Amino acid sequence: MAFCVLTVVFFSLCLGGLPQVRADGLSYVAAVYEHKVILNPHPRVPQERKAALAHMKQNLDVYEEQTALAAKQGAQIIVFPEDGIHGFNFSRSSIVAYLETVPDPGLVTWSPCADPYRFNNTEVLQRLSCMAQKNHIFLVANLPDCQVCNRSADPHCPPDGQYQFNTDVVFSDNGTIVARYHKQNLFFEDSFDTPPKVEYVTFSTPFAGRFGVFTCFDILFREPVVTLIEDMGIRQLVFPTAWMNHLPLLDAVQFQRAFSYSSGVTLLAANLRAADFRMTGSGIYTPWDSLYNHSKIEQSGKLLVKRIPVLGPSLIGDGVGKDVILIPYSGHPKDNRPETDKDKAWADAALFPRIGGGDCLKEECSVEPNYFYSLMMRDNFTMLPLQGEAGNLTVCDGSLCCHMLFQRTAPQKEELYALGAFNGLHVVHGTYYLEICALVRCTGLEKESCGGGIEHAQTLVDFHLVGTFSTKHVYAGILGSKTTLELPDHSGWESSSRYYMSKTGMTNGLVTAMLYGRDYEKDST
Repeated sequence: MAFCVLTVVFFSLCLGGLPQVRADGLSYVAAVYEHKVILNPHPRVPQERKAALAHMKQNLDVYEEQTALAAKQGAQIIVFPEDGIHGFNFSRSSIVAYLETVPDPGLVTWSPCADPYRFNNTEVLQRLSCMAQKNHIFLVANLPDCQVCNRSADPHCPPDGQYQFNTDVVFSDNGTIVARYHKQNLFFEDSFDTPPKVEYVTFSTPFAGRFGVFTCFDILFREPVVTLIEDMGIRQLVFPTAWMNHLPLLDAVQFQRAFSYSSGVTLLAANLRAADFRMTGSGIYTPWDSLYNHSKIEQSGKLLVKRIPVLGPSLIGDGVGKDVILIPYSGHPKDNRPETDKDKAWADAALFPRIGGGDCLKEECSVEPNYFYSLMMRDNFTMLPLQGEAGNLTVCDGSLCCHMLFQRTAPQKEELYALGAFNGLHVVHGTYYLEICALVRCTGLEKESCGGGIEHAQTLVDFHLVGTFSTKHVYAGILGSKTTLELPDHSGWESSSRYYMSKTGMTNGLVTAMLYGRDYEKDST
């Protein structure tokens, strides 16, 4: 393929890192841009490079404008979304004109802006590099990348002799490419290949130390993100995404917030804005705070800028200025307000007589006469409706039991809620093992409506929710009416298998309260 040929004008090994400068304190200013992508109306039709460049220029013009605006507000890093430059729904052949070859920054030190003729067919990289250099800002963008391979030497090499990757590229504030990440977990992306091996990509900044890089669907899988966090100690992550919202459990900002909180990380999440594809929802998240956008009002895009703390131990060993003060990390913030008498009472295990130390079989636990089955997110949940203004109920699916104590206000209009449990392999639009306890507002007053997506609710619910999980990876999230995000008051492990969260005093009606467990080890089953 002509556009994948990489002509080397000058080559050098990356013998030294970026120049280290002293940081100015314990915080930095981050920006994410939710871009209303200008799409190719005929993405399956191959075209010439000139036409592809003309199309991408329209999106790059917006990127340049927003990068300048972010820099004027003091931003030191900006993240743009997945597919934001070229769009989506291409075939393997029709995306060829959009491809550029991104050299490995571990082998090649290159600023496309400073040295634009070093490699052929790199107009997009040059434009992005100059944005970063001109505005003195780290810039994260996503683009289609190709890498030539040899089928005789590489058994994974595609038949056409080149890999085509969904690629994140990171530019330093002087325009140098400092990181390249090829997306591991593709989501119906016919134009791209899965990398032959998992890539664990990080980059260092002088203002906040190390960041990890991953893309969209990766967030639901172990590799690479869990390894970045748990094995490599990365606490700050950039996350380009083209996320299609799916209530009641996987709205973009809902899961971004839950992931950041429960993983104890900073997440800089930039989503596309494409209303026809249910795409919206971006944010800047720390375990304690957030700034997010989830507006369905048609707009050109949304720039979010926020000063946030540096999260340790991400700077350890990076040789950053000695005056940097780190906020130590010791797990996600379990307590977001002082414990009340109600909290102490709700945490009393005596209120949950069915919680035991071992497995809880459905026939032993789901003895309530009102339990039923309903599809939620294409999975068959065992569910139990909430009755009355207060109560204590239990629902189980195999070894997973979900126990809840609740108290709620009576809304002006009657609303049905149900507590659901699912313990099994999700097999639609991806294969991954889930253990979920979820309190959801049903879309109607019939049990069959429980599990559908709805954005509005009036009922205020105080609750203490506990699940008996076999996985340690549980993401706690609370979604209020009109896509408002709440943090749990308290959450954490009551024992080696019992994870809980509690919340009182919500100001918006409850849409979803979830403990979203991912058992990565069981994905192959």
